[in-house]
Amino acid sequence: MQDTEERHGEAFEFTELLTVVGRKLRPGDTAPTFPLERFDAAEGAMRTVLMSDTAGTVRLLNVVNSLDTPVCQVETRRWEKMRETLAEAVTVYTISMDLPFAQARWSLSESVQHQLLSAHRSEEFGRHYGVLLKEWRLLQRAVFVIDRNGRITHAEYIGDQMNEPDYDAAAVAVQAASVS
Repeated sequence: MQDTEERHGEAFEFTELLTVVGRKLRPGDTAPTFPLERFDAAEGAMRTVLMSDTAGTVRLLNVVNSLDTPVCQVETRRWEKMRETLAEAVTVYTISMDLPFAQARWSLSESVQHQLLSAHRSEEFGRHYGVLLKEWRLLQRAVFVIDRNGRITHAEYIGDQMNEPDYDAAAVAVQAASVS
């Protein structure tokens, strides 16, 4: 996998052009595996989450810059609300480079039940999914749907970091992956 490819100007905010590291994933590609972290506030412990933990299920990865930004907050709340209408066997993850403690605090204050995963330790997730913003060392806004067999069925990379994703297109991809 070519994860050192750099794509200049494919992501931006206002007039700031950003460099995205890693190749774009496309439907049919095998989803890269990942080890990410979450802070389990109830247990007071850090947990490692692997993609293989949800093998055999459909996964929706909501990738955001930071939960400290308004658009990322709106997007994550929207997926939380939509989670109830998506197919039962769908796992929704929101992934950012925020610290796991900050994610847990935000999740608790917003009553978000789906898991928020942190890529703060390593740029590996960002490189493998083609969403690492070089200048910011954050992740580009994107949505991925991964089927039960670990294949990407939907990939949306959002260029303008002030825009939200196409929720309906991702929901249709989740439903299609759930019945196949």
